[in-house]
Amino acid sequence: MNTVYTKAAPEAIGPYSQAIEVGEFLFTSGQIPVNPVTNEVVKGGIHEQTEQVMENLRNLLKENQKDFTNVVKTTCFLRDMADFPEFNKTYETYFIDHKPARSTVAVRELPKNVLVEVEVIAVKSK
Repeated sequence: MNTVYTKAAPEAIGPYSQAIEVGEFLFTSGQIPVNPVTNEVVKGGIHEQTEQVMENLRNLLKENQKDFTNVVKTTCFLRDMADFPEFNKTYETYFIDHKPARSTVAVRELPKNVLVEVEVIAVKSK
C-alpha cells in the first residue's frame, strides 16, 4: 500500500490521504473544487467547480501514471440535484473514450460549502 501525494491537487483538509495505491488499484479521496495553488474554492457555478474537481483528479491520476481511461468507478456528490444536467455536461468531457461505472447522490452539505465532490477508483491496466 502506497500513499499518493501531489502538490497539483489540494492538500488534505483532515486526517486522510489524497489517494492510496493498493496493488493495481488507486483509490482517491473525494476532490472538491479547490485550486491547489491558491487553496481557495474556485469562483463560479457547477460548471467551473466540476472542471476544477476533474482537474484535481486528473493530477492525482497523473501522479500515479494513470489518466481517466484507467478509471473504473466514480462516486459523485452534488449539493443540489438540479445541477445534475450541467454537471453531466462537464463531467462527460473527461470520459470521451470510455464511461466508468458511477454513482451520483445529492447531499445536504459538502466541505467548504462547495457544489460538487468526486472520488474515483482507477486500475493500472487499461
